[in-house]
Amino acid sequence: MLDEKYTRSLERSEIEEQYKWAIDKLYGNDGLWEEDFKRAKTLIQEFIGFQGKLIDAKTLLRSLDHYEALFALIYKLYSYANIKMDEDNRNSQYQALADRGQSLLVETESAVSFYIPELLQLSEEEMTVFYKEERGLNKYKHFLSDVFRQKAHVRSVEEEQLLAQLGEVAQTAQNIFGMLNNADIKFPEIENESNERIEVTKENFVQLLISPDRRVRHDAFKALYGVYHQYRNTFASALISNIKKNTFYAKAKKYESPRAAALFGSNIPIEVYDNLVATINRSLPLMHRYVSVRKRLMGLEELHMYDLYVPVVKDVQLKYSYEEAQELLAKGLSPLGEAYIGIMKEGFANRWVDVFQNKGKTGGAYSWGTYDAYPFILMNYNGTINHVFTLAHEMGHSLHSYYTAENQPFIYSNYKTFVAEVASTVNEGILMDYMIKASDDPRLKMYLINHYLEQFRGTVFRQTMFAEFEKITHELVEKGEALTADRLSSIYHDLNVKYHGNDMVVDDEIDIEWARIPHFYNSFYVYQYATGYSAAVALSKRILQKEEGALESYLGFLKSGDSDYSINVLKRAGVDMTSEAPIVAAMTVFESLLDELEALAEK
Repeated sequence: MLDEKYTRSLERSEIEEQYKWAIDKLYGNDGLWEEDFKRAKTLIQEFIGFQGKLIDAKTLLRSLDHYEALFALIYKLYSYANIKMDEDNRNSQYQALADRGQSLLVETESAVSFYIPELLQLSEEEMTVFYKEERGLNKYKHFLSDVFRQKAHVRSVEEEQLLAQLGEVAQTAQNIFGMLNNADIKFPEIENESNERIEVTKENFVQLLISPDRRVRHDAFKALYGVYHQYRNTFASALISNIKKNTFYAKAKKYESPRAAALFGSNIPIEVYDNLVATINRSLPLMHRYVSVRKRLMGLEELHMYDLYVPVVKDVQLKYSYEEAQELLAKGLSPLGEAYIGIMKEGFANRWVDVFQNKGKTGGAYSWGTYDAYPFILMNYNGTINHVFTLAHEMGHSLHSYYTAENQPFIYSNYKTFVAEVASTVNEGILMDYMIKASDDPRLKMYLINHYLEQFRGTVFRQTMFAEFEKITHELVEKGEALTADRLSSIYHDLNVKYHGNDMVVDDEIDIEWARIPHFYNSFYVYQYATGYSAAVALSKRILQKEEGALESYLGFLKSGDSDYSINVLKRAGVDMTSEAPIVAAMTVFESLLDELEALAEK
């Protein structure tokens, strides 16, 4: 029986020290933070002194060293302030510290804004000479080559200034969506499983959709989307304006399309996006089969969109204490090697993790740290199987950050969004494989397999559908065709029919779902969830099958950070995302899980 740490929110002072992260490894006290804050102010002013002086190799190297040191310190200050606030958001002392950390970051970014434009004024011939004159510049070669890659899309000084001045106006569509979606929109009440009146909110909507009571799922679904439908024209105006903004900036910066502009930042070839959509489209019969299996296992004459989230196996209750979860991870992730497991155990022993919920603590989970301290993990651990997988997921992020920091200088100590979810998902996949194989309970196996299949549905199929919606709508605007709320809903309806197949009743309410997706205002971003998940499944498969060199190349990926482009880093790990092979490999795993679920259901 799990104690009260797992079941209710205590005051932070009531949580034992062993379950709190060792944040003092970042700063032993706030006084040390204040000292570094003053030092950062000095470093900012010193860096401004490089303006107009990048004329020789030695000065360029000194400026790069200063740039790296400045941002290493700024991120350390910013991280500490926000991590401390996350412990208890009611604490006004750390509210103020977090606000100062944010202001310092903005001040720094403003102060260094001259730097990249000045670097871009250097010619290739000058840089060739500089590299010969100053070998220390080789450390920054990838960083500089990535800067110079942007040169073709940088306009004149006057044009760049004008585009920058449009920045605030360009955020209008997203701001309107945010205010309408987060502040103004209100949803009706429904009756829950206990016949109590509760208000439907964006926060409790998914929880209502996994209710075992189908009436509750139906009512929540109708309530939420009915309100979005009332505001469809306003949401459509905001989304269409955002698409037009993307189209304008792509033309202004001389990109082939808004999609090419969005992918350029991480140097992702356009065929990666197209391969994903095309390969998943060819794999849709597998998704249709999963929908059919779900319908049969749930015993429904009609499967509706509001039936997609509830587990197909009822009344499976798994509880793990935090210590049991650590043991499970150590066993389940053993295919990643003794060194990997050893570092993970060190992480637990050295208190990387802030384990339990407490009053005022930030919800959810994350991995966040700095270059010269631990990659800290925030949890609100409650002992459920979902939280065990969350712990494995966040530990994947932290081990990725740890290996990178151990093997790269600060300038390359981060990694792009394109690969950010790979390590976390590899952990989940390998742990899931272990748990499925270790269980001799058919119902538990079915529960776990269904959980894994749902990850595929939500992260690969659903996000690819979003990516296809973005591609279609942007291309229509590029062609000069008109978009309206009705046309957006029609496109979205047709995609749902295509992705879910004949055994799904595509309810009219789902046609308006596009109106509530905030990621559509960070355009051409969501495809990375699907590519990252596919890459992770392909890598997990190689490791689990003990392919020669698979583990070594994967650990090499974890050590690479941002020292090369994401496509190249993954390719060296054995996954070429410019081909369809990793997505096909992921679909092979999906199919084998589906086979196993059907076989278990027939017993």
